[in-house]
Amino acid sequence: MHSTALSVFCLFFLLVTLAGFWAARWRRPAAGIASLEEWGLAGRSFGTWITWFLIGGDLYTAYTVIAVPAALYGAGALGFFAVPYAVIAYPYMMVVLPRLWRVCHRHGYVTFADFVNGRYGNRWLTIAIAITGILALMPYIALQLVGMKVVISAMGLNGEWPLAVAFIILAAYTYSSGLRAPAVIAIVKDVMLYIMVLAALIFIPIQLGGYGRVFELANQALATHTPPATILLKPSQFLGYSTLAIGSALALMLYPHTATAVLSASSPNVVRRNAAMLPAYSFLLGLIALLGYLALAAGIQTKDTSASVPLLFLKSFPEWFAGFCLAAVAIGALVPAAIMSIAASNLFTRNLYGTFARRKMQPSEESAMAKAVSLVVKFGALAFVLYLPTPYAIEMQLLGGIWMCQLVPSIVIGVFSRWFHPWALLLGWAVGMASGTAMATSLHLKSSVYPLHLPAWLGGTYAMYAAIPALLLNLAISALLTLVFRAAKFNSGTDSTDASAYVG
Repeated sequence: MHSTALSVFCLFFLLVTLAGFWAARWRRPAAGIASLEEWGLAGRSFGTWITWFLIGGDLYTAYTVIAVPAALYGAGALGFFAVPYAVIAYPYMMVVLPRLWRVCHRHGYVTFADFVNGRYGNRWLTIAIAITGILALMPYIALQLVGMKVVISAMGLNGEWPLAVAFIILAAYTYSSGLRAPAVIAIVKDVMLYIMVLAALIFIPIQLGGYGRVFELANQALATHTPPATILLKPSQFLGYSTLAIGSALALMLYPHTATAVLSASSPNVVRRNAAMLPAYSFLLGLIALLGYLALAAGIQTKDTSASVPLLFLKSFPEWFAGFCLAAVAIGALVPAAIMSIAASNLFTRNLYGTFARRKMQPSEESAMAKAVSLVVKFGALAFVLYLPTPYAIEMQLLGGIWMCQLVPSIVIGVFSRWFHPWALLLGWAVGMASGTAMATSLHLKSSVYPLHLPAWLGGTYAMYAAIPALLLNLAISALLTLVFRAAKFNSGTDSTDASAYVG
């Protein structure tokens, strides 16, 4: 038991808990937060800096801090794909998301599934988008708990009750404060993360003899792994690495929690400014990734690669500062888990229950239902972690990214053109989901880089991220069936969005 580290950890956890409950009073309108716009999007009132912290806290999660270094610790250079995918994501964010924000703000849309419903007027396509988002979010929330569980276990606190207590507290202040709670906590979390990373990347290499020595020792350690790895990419990994980066960037900006954070901004210019400023987090992510090599160089030995970073902190820092660092990682779980549960409850309330009920709910009804569903989502994720093996959450998360990429034709292309027929989009989505899932399951969900076998005249076998060929097949089916359905004059639904919202 690391008592000093645990005490510091508990102190910071208490501070952010108090901040979470206080957030219910922060920027609270006179009418309260008894509507989905206020509870789930904080009244679309966040300016540039709050949105920057919120989106950063949303995208750079506890599991990012644990998993990216763990990928380098276990697999070497291939784990660095997370850095270029973050770089690719922000120009894409600059082009697509301000336009989506304008349409959603004009019509009071709370989710991207709301946008699809307005754009295409097809309830089954809307339901498909909502179900995909919820399915992809559940293991993602569970992974935040996995990150928190690893941190708590590293300090010697075993058993299920610490994780359960932490999540009950999270559930309570998210229920009362909505999106305002993670927005406040994100500011604290990001400051702590920058202090943690800068301290680790300055002081630990000094202890180990400099970065040249770190890379040398890390390369030697990776050579002993099965299969052997290196700190440089092998030519056979180039395509898998690049498609992982591209596909992950496409998926990242379509996740429901990203939509929730973006739609809480006060204007499209706030979204654009964030697209320009968020690469600072990419720089931070690159530094975080290096912790994996530091753990190898420091001689950290563990079969659970996720434990490498917590063990590195406990070995390299005074116990009080290790407690601070581990608190930063655990608090990093609270922000995205809260936003994800809010996003899932928004989807269920608006796009599943609301679509099937076929009646417009009162704002207070929507808010009450979303709050209740957010509790169910959180405790479902908690049960996932407590009663199923940890690899299940990781494996399901591999599928989550593949699934989210299948929303590109409906949402990303849909915000620029309504050429696709809604029924063609639905069938293309189904084919993309099925083929992507089949590719991942054929690898026993151990990897998402699939060896795509093509005829010899097309180059043979290409190892690539399964989301990419699934998306290409999705687009091909959607385009082909659109031509067929339009030729047959099949009902194409009604676009109820305002054309002027797409201009500017």
